[in-house]
Amino acid sequence: MTNLRILHLSDPHLTATGYDEDGVDAARALDLMMATARDVDDLDLVLTTGDIADDGSVEGCRRARDVIGAFAAERHVPHIYTTGNHDRRPAFIEIFGSGHLGADGNDVATGRGPAGACAAVSEIAGLRVVTLDTLVPGSGHGLIEPDQVEWLRDLLKTHAPRGTIVALHHPPIALERHPLSRLLLRNPAALADAVAARDVRAVLCGHVHHDMSGSLRGVPVHVAPGIVTRIDLAGRATQLTAVLGPRASIVELGTESAPMTYTLTARDPWAGKLVYSVDAATI
Repeated sequence: MTNLRILHLSDPHLTATGYDEDGVDAARALDLMMATARDVDDLDLVLTTGDIADDGSVEGCRRARDVIGAFAAERHVPHIYTTGNHDRRPAFIEIFGSGHLGADGNDVATGRGPAGACAAVSEIAGLRVVTLDTLVPGSGHGLIEPDQVEWLRDLLKTHAPRGTIVALHHPPIALERHPLSRLLLRNPAALADAVAARDVRAVLCGHVHHDMSGSLRGVPVHVAPGIVTRIDLAGRATQLTAVLGPRASIVELGTESAPMTYTLTARDPWAGKLVYSVDAATI
C-alpha cells in the first residue's frame, strides 16, 4: 500500500452570517485554515467530520462547500463530509447529498446508509471511506442507530484493496479528563464490535476541538482539533475553556507506522485569544 494523505478538518461551525453562536468569525477561521493547508503537498482527500453549520443552516453548509470544495478542486481531490451535533440533516443533504463529493463537486458515493441517516461509502484509489451519522437532534452526545451498525458490518465483510477508514463526528473513546467527556458517542461498543478484526485502518472523528488519539478494540482512533476554536486542556477538566486558533490534522496511511498524524496550525495572529471559559457541567 503506497502512502495516502488526508487533510482532516472538523468543527468549522459556520453560519448564515459567518459568525458562530459565541461571536467567533467562523468564516475567517476556515479561510485561514485553508490558506495554510495550501502549502501541504500530495493530498489525496479532504475529510470534514461534522459541526459544519453551527446554526444547522443551508447557508452555513453552502459556505463550507464553497470554501472546502474550491480547495479540493484546486488539488483535484475528493471532499467528504459527516454530520455533527450542530448540523441538521435536511440542510446537510441539500448541500452535500451523500456527503461524498468528487473534485468536480459531483456525488461519488457507491452506497448509502439506512434511510434517514446521512451515512455513505465511496472508494478512493482502493481506500474505502465510510461516513456514519451520529447526530441526535437537540443533543450534544452522539449515537449510532442499530441499522447503521448492521449496514457497516455488512460493508466490512468484504475487504477493500487498501483497507477502510470510518469517519464520524463523536469520538468512540473515553476522554475522562476532557470537559466534554459526557458528550461523546453513547454506544462505542457497538462500533467496536463492527470494526474489530476487519480491514479498518483508522476511525477519524472530531467534536471535542482538540487533537487526541486512542484505540477502539485495537483500531486506531484519531480526533481532529477544531477549526472555529480550540479547547484549552491546560486547566481543570471541570472547566470548558475555548481559545482562538484554527487547527486541522494530516493523517497518513500506507507506511509501516501508519496511521501517522500531525497537527496543522493555521497562521493566525489572534491564536490563543480567550473566547469563553465556563463550568463544563453547564454544557
